[in-house]
Amino acid sequence: MLWGECTILSDFDLKSYISDGRLVVKPFDESIVRENGIDLRVGDEIAVRNDSLGSDFVMDPYDESSVRDAYVVKKGLQEFAVPRMTQILMVTKEYLELPDNLMGFVELRSTWCRHGISVPPSIIDAGFRGTITLEVINNGPYPLKLKAGTRFAHVIFATTLNRVKNAYSGSYLGQLGVRPPKVAENPE
Repeated sequence: MLWGECTILSDFDLKSYISDGRLVVKPFDESIVRENGIDLRVGDEIAVRNDSLGSDFVMDPYDESSVRDAYVVKKGLQEFAVPRMTQILMVTKEYLELPDNLMGFVELRSTWCRHGISVPPSIIDAGFRGTITLEVINNGPYPLKLKAGTRFAHVIFATTLNRVKNAYSGSYLGQLGVRPPKVAENPE
């Protein structure tokens, strides 16, 4: 399917990319390849807000210690609850490596939207490699349990018209596990 100046990959295309090693998905399971994308599963790490900082704490996104202190990372979780009206960061089970002519649009699977969860749309840039950290927001009136290994998000992969000249080389390159936000750049 042609979308603007890119082509969205079908299940046939995705299986070809993966079997040829052009797209790396680890661990790979045939069941995550869908009609026009790949489902990403819940990983075993989350980052939650640091409640010990109290209600007077103001996180300064330009200050490294403030950003670092604002989150607590929890590892090795087989299940966890996302509190009501709360945002967490969650890692995917899958590690991805994209070539320099392939990018991905990440969206939440509709089942989770119907449970009151939202995930802001994300882009996986051409050349990215690593696990994906998703911002997960529970808009519902009660905590919602998630289990590691559950299909949660969906990535639609699209080829770029040309190979990118500057493949992704940002601070999240090669990330393994949940990754809190980087420090924001000061405006000039």
